[in-house]
Amino acid sequence: MSSRYFNKALSDFTIDFASGAEIRAFADKGYTVSQIKEKLDFPTSLEKVKEIVWKHYVDTGVILLSEPTEGSVKERISYEKVYDRFGKMSFKQVVTKDDDPPKEYVACDFGKLLYKDKSAFEKSLNVLSADDKDYILNLPWPLESVWHVKDERMDRIMNLLGL
Repeated sequence: MSSRYFNKALSDFTIDFASGAEIRAFADKGYTVSQIKEKLDFPTSLEKVKEIVWKHYVDTGVILLSEPTEGSVKERISYEKVYDRFGKMSFKQVVTKDDDPPKEYVACDFGKLLYKDKSAFEKSLNVLSADDKDYILNLPWPLESVWHVKDERMDRIMNLLGL
């Protein structure tokens, strides 16, 4: 049983080392999960890309799992390449204080809507562009409300959906 956990941990480490930084960089540039998957050099499953993008959005404050309050987002997590004295590259997690002005968030219930009636929800997304639809459908929205930073994409999606 412990070898299964070891193999999963090794697999996660390998994928994160080979593709993690690249996935996070593409996510920061606004690519959807499907677009990121197409651009990767290392074979990475769509599910793994979804997982890494979601975790990155939560870590960086793009998505909050609890209702935003003043001071909700105080730290920003990023990764930078570092080289040891032999030239071997690795990644170092960097935590910085977020001194930006407070961000505006919108409540998202996409997980509830998706699991309540998947076909009706997918039909309602037909008013969106293919990229915006892909953005919504390829993130693992939980069954409870989450808060997404109100950026251009989310503002456009919410307006088109009438939410």
